[in-house]
Amino acid sequence: MTKFTVERLSFDSLSELPDSWQNQDYVALLHKMSFDNPEALDPTELKAMCQMALTDLEPTEAAELVLEYLFAEQLNAGQIQNLAHNMLTEKLWEENPELSQHQGFFKATQLLYEAYNGKFPRAEAVRFQVQLTAEAPDDLTMFSTQPEAPLLRLLAQGMPDNTLLKRLFGEQLAGTSFPEAKDIIWQLREVSRKANVLVFEVVSSAYWLDDFKYADTYEATTQTEEVAAEAE
Repeated sequence: MTKFTVERLSFDSLSELPDSWQNQDYVALLHKMSFDNPEALDPTELKAMCQMALTDLEPTEAAELVLEYLFAEQLNAGQIQNLAHNMLTEKLWEENPELSQHQGFFKATQLLYEAYNGKFPRAEAVRFQVQLTAEAPDDLTMFSTQPEAPLLRLLAQGMPDNTLLKRLFGEQLAGTSFPEAKDIIWQLREVSRKANVLVFEVVSSAYWLDDFKYADTYEATTQTEEVAAEAE
């Protein structure tokens, strides 16, 4: 176990993930909707034009099209059809059992929520910066590869005992194998690293990490994630 002082530096709520939709995504979606030559559009108009084209479809049709674009390699036509109907009422980025798909469902919902002016559930994410102070500079090396798991172990200790992360992943938080961590932390950026101090910016679903907004500065311990051997 390695000890750190953990300090929450900032905390914001988000309704969309930073940089999650790029202009090339809007162009691709417009092509799927048989829009003529979307590449010729002014880049500043692409998002609005894409959302306008989506609203020409029924909400479930639009949801199918967006899911098909995001999950073509992971979901079959029948699954996409069912999930598109569920998207109108369910927060799939929280309720779907496949954690690896949560970020994609969030992206899909945020686009459709805005396009349809609230007919889809409102997507809620969080973004915060957290400072980790180690007793020795070498202690920070555990965050050089697979940093999500050791970081989540530290964050969890700043949240209440009944927080969802602790209730569902108590064993992984206490152990050295937490493969789901990379699907819980959606975006992780190293803001600064000097001597024994490391600052991360974290983006995740409010479902998992909203309780961290109440965290004060505290001491916590964590351990390096075991790197699973690649199958031959």
